[in-house]
Amino acid sequence: MRSALFIPGDSEKKLAKGLDCGADCLLLDLEDSVAPNNKEEARSTVADFLRSANDVPDRPRLFVRINAFDTGLTEDDLAAVLAGKPDGVVLPKSQHGQDVTKLDAQLRVHEAQNQLDDGVTRILAIITETAVGTLNAGTYKRSSKRLEAVSWGAEDLSADIGAVRRRHEDGRYTDLFRYARVQTLLGAVAAGVQPLDTVFTDFRDEDGLKKECREAMLDGFTGKLAIHPAQVGVINEVFTPSAEDIAKAQAVVDAFSAAGNPGVLGVDGEMLDRPHLRKAQNLLVRAKKI
Repeated sequence: MRSALFIPGDSEKKLAKGLDCGADCLLLDLEDSVAPNNKEEARSTVADFLRSANDVPDRPRLFVRINAFDTGLTEDDLAAVLAGKPDGVVLPKSQHGQDVTKLDAQLRVHEAQNQLDDGVTRILAIITETAVGTLNAGTYKRSSKRLEAVSWGAEDLSADIGAVRRRHEDGRYTDLFRYARVQTLLGAVAAGVQPLDTVFTDFRDEDGLKKECREAMLDGFTGKLAIHPAQVGVINEVFTPSAEDIAKAQAVVDAFSAAGNPGVLGVDGEMLDRPHLRKAQNLLVRAKKI
């Protein structure tokens, strides 16, 4: 997925509009955007939306962000929404790979209760929203075959550690949050799952969003979370490989194949080795999925 848009789970109007916003995935939120006294209504609204949206042709993927384990609300969230057959679940404030393993076991039970195929519900974990989670970002390898992607969050992390600011005056993240971002990227690659960059909160700043998307893409992130439909188009554009990039990657793959897959060879005057081949292959796989 290139773009994953958060939508408050207690807003029928916003949920309905989300289907046409162009996002690859909608994150139906039961957590931060829903007030504590509105959780039950949000569960019901999301469950109804899932049942109706499953019949919509060419719909985006639908994930539900449940409440974190330490809230005591997780089981009720899963019981309410799994009957609607979501494509996946977003686990917030994940502390380590064992949290994903725990969620895997819970999903298996709820899938069985709802006559769903075992393992059909995927997991997106947000892994650096706490100090403990940030330090454990490398623990997700083999945590669950359901784990598809990880992302990070600056807002909850700043609250957890008491940081007064997240960015410098020029918009760059401070070192602490750059560390969390890097931890997420490395943790995702180590686990063999997709790294998604976190949200850009100023949804009116299109230039700032595009710049941050570009930097994330160049660093190795392959998608980004969104908080407003207006951000989706920019995110999709930046994280879609261009025709030129695809052509260059295909030329590299073809050159290695024609030469009998050597360790190194020259392509258009540039010496390339096996890491260049892997990068080209990965880009072509990602382009095909898009």
